[in-house]
Amino acid sequence: MNQYLQAKQNEFAGALDFFKKDISSLRTGRANPALLENVQVEAYGTMNPLNAVGNIAVSDTHSIVIAPWDKGVLKNIEKAIVDAGLGFGVVNEGDKVRLTVPPLTEENRKELVKKLNEKLEKTRVNLRQARDHAKSAIETAFDDKEISEDDKFRFIKELDEFSAKKNEELKEVRDRKEKDIMEI
Repeated sequence: MNQYLQAKQNEFAGALDFFKKDISSLRTGRANPALLENVQVEAYGTMNPLNAVGNIAVSDTHSIVIAPWDKGVLKNIEKAIVDAGLGFGVVNEGDKVRLTVPPLTEENRKELVKKLNEKLEKTRVNLRQARDHAKSAIETAFDDKEISEDDKFRFIKELDEFSAKKNEELKEVRDRKEKDIMEI
């Protein structure tokens, strides 16, 4: 792998990792703790992520249980989940909060796939930008006579192959997520 591609490899990997993390919050037909990742709970006078005030566990495919470490924040957890508007059934059981994840309708599924495709396109733009930066670095090195013309074309070909491989990985991640969303 050439030094220009190595310099941008973190950007490629970062874009892919961000995409994976970003789509983990998209609902599928199953309960998943990642659905609660953006929920903020007021506890001890400050806003905290939900996982900082309690233990989140999936009890079955359609329910999530949140057991707070301090029972005093139970009401705040319940309020934060309701305010987040996630569409879950919320039941306060006295010592824990149980969330019921309703099944997705066909319309919901199509809307989620649409969001998934929007996130995919944003990530593709990031990959393209990383590729363009590496390519311009290669061309600048050629213009400055740091590399030969043969090296320039070899490096660009290697960059294109690497970029195509990353785009294929991205598509595979997207396809798996779409399958999860559309699965009944």
